[in-house]
Amino acid sequence: MLNKHYKIAIIGAGTIGTALGNILASTGTEPILLHSIETQIVDGINENHINSKYFPALHLHPGLHATNNDRLLENCEVIFLAIPSVVMIGYLKTVRSHLPSGALFVNLAKGFGSESKTIFDCLKEEFPNPVCTMKGPSFAVEIINHIPTGFTLGFENPGHVSRIKEIFTGTNIHLDFSNDIRGVEILSILKNIYAVVLGIVDAQFNSPNLRFLILTKAFREMRRVLKWFGGREDTLFNYCGYGDFTLTALNDLSRNRTLGLLIGKGFFTEHVSHELVLEGKTAAMVFYQEISKTMAVEDHFPIIAELYHIFHTKYDISLFVNTILNFPEV
Repeated sequence: MLNKHYKIAIIGAGTIGTALGNILASTGTEPILLHSIETQIVDGINENHINSKYFPALHLHPGLHATNNDRLLENCEVIFLAIPSVVMIGYLKTVRSHLPSGALFVNLAKGFGSESKTIFDCLKEEFPNPVCTMKGPSFAVEIINHIPTGFTLGFENPGHVSRIKEIFTGTNIHLDFSNDIRGVEILSILKNIYAVVLGIVDAQFNSPNLRFLILTKAFREMRRVLKWFGGREDTLFNYCGYGDFTLTALNDLSRNRTLGLLIGKGFFTEHVSHELVLEGKTAAMVFYQEISKTMAVEDHFPIIAELYHIFHTKYDISLFVNTILNFPEV
């Protein structure tokens, strides 16, 4: 019988949820509840201490308890949200009656919650709970292997900072902090767009000079988009900004960089588009459409505009890099 009085839960037993849950359980401070709708994962963790779907070769800490029983969420004080952004709000509505109104939600997902609204905005509209967000350069496979990893905690209430610090004390998770919670959320989406761009560049040219020229152009445009969407410029220099962007743009474990590599090599097809989770493609569309309501995207944010055209027009990809290089500095 599982302990029925968990203080900390993680909803979502994918890579990031399992990794963080295992790290927290390994401190031995208290048992950690990992909530999943997948019965096979729940049974595998509880019976064999293995998540056979996401980490089949790793033995998980016995203090990590899995469940698909929604009632076990009812006493939680902190609930980490580690499910995909596109389904998060809808799913949380289905378990609403089991979510304590005072529990602190900590959003780990990177993406829009609904149309052009951030997950933070959607959570604030739908639930009475206080909300923080955690974003940073954080491949789950490295977290679960105890590699030091940085996250930015975006917060509204400074009183929540000490609670999250306490939770991660003694782990490999290193935190910095920002009360620009909107900026933290926006940067976690923006970085996927420019990771696709760097993937295209690297697929066509193996050139450090060119790579970091385009990286700099992309970083400048990220700054402008961030400010346009109401974020603060200084948030770029938190883990959620420069750190997460460069990890995603330059490391081949990144899905969005891989998407760029496929596009740059001419292997991207509609079949690939439907089979993969393509955050960068979705983000480029949303940002382009939102900005175009008030200004010409091509004049102010040309890299986003060019990527949008790749996805929505007949585009000669061999011209992409020279086109980016010839954009005037804005």
